[in-house]
Amino acid sequence: MKLDIYKINAFTSKISGGNPACVIPLEHWLEDDLLLSISKKNAVAETAFFILKGDTILLRWFTPEIEMDLCGHATLATAYCLNSILNHPDKSIKFETKSGDITVDYKDGKYHMDFPSRVPVKSDLPKLISKSLNLKPLEIYKSRDYLLIYDSEEEIKKIKINTHYFDQINLDPGGVIVTAEGISSDFVSRYFTPQSTILEDPATGSSHCSLIPFWSKRLNKNHLSSVQLSKRIGEFECINHSKRVTVIGNAVNYSQTTITI
Repeated sequence: MKLDIYKINAFTSKISGGNPACVIPLEHWLEDDLLLSISKKNAVAETAFFILKGDTILLRWFTPEIEMDLCGHATLATAYCLNSILNHPDKSIKFETKSGDITVDYKDGKYHMDFPSRVPVKSDLPKLISKSLNLKPLEIYKSRDYLLIYDSEEEIKKIKINTHYFDQINLDPGGVIVTAEGISSDFVSRYFTPQSTILEDPATGSSHCSLIPFWSKRLNKNHLSSVQLSKRIGEFECINHSKRVTVIGNAVNYSQTTITI
């Protein structure tokens, strides 16, 4: 069996920016162990596998270690692959996923993703996370991920993770978001995953399920801009709704290969 693999950079308009994801069309689901093995060999944060099923598209996401319940950048990459490479006829694409139905609309040259809102609540900071951080946060919140609030964009840039402590944490499938009000954007963030091949995710759509409702309330506005301050830089437009959020971004095709399994 031959499989096409499309490597696409999400949440960027630059060939060297954003978050790379691999997208693989399937005719039927392969064994989970095989999907995970393919994801490991791809060596990117997420590999998306999809199956066309009438008007609906079945979508699953795998890191090199586990299957995820939600992945923003690989969803964007899949929508880009369908729209810009495979010439899918619909500009509104509906995905059936473990997190429910997700709709991605292509309009005004960008991809608008309808995601669940995960409102974070006040929390205590686990000792292992505290030991992992070179800078301590002002506030701590929790949804799927821990959301750590800092004083400034400069602090976010300076954060370092001590993996000796960090990799003792089990947050499966979550991670740690660090965030602050931005200088040229409404807010900035970075995202770290313990026990992961890739410690810092370059551009994380799913983290914005918590970031958007938090900053929307804090800044008293529903339309926001966001920058993820990884080395590759991720760029987001965000809209807060009552129970959903819209995460908006671009993508760029990097490469296409074929494998035989």
